[in-house]
Amino acid sequence: MIHELDLHGVKHEEVDLLVENFVLLRKPPMRIITGNSDKMRELVSKVLEKHDMKWECFVPSQMIILG
Repeated sequence: MIHELDLHGVKHEEVDLLVENFVLLRKPPMRIITGNSDKMRELVSKVLEKHDMKWECFVPSQMIILG
């Protein structure tokens, strides 16, 4: 089972804390649905980089965290 975080409807200022808690409390693989927002993908990427996590975007609106 892959854990999933859907950020639709989440305010940009809430993203850091939500994503950080999500990725630190679960083991990969995980999916984060960002939608088509470049800003949302940028915010999620910053959190993942901060924690040295690797990810791929197989679908433009989703990020798969691999480790």
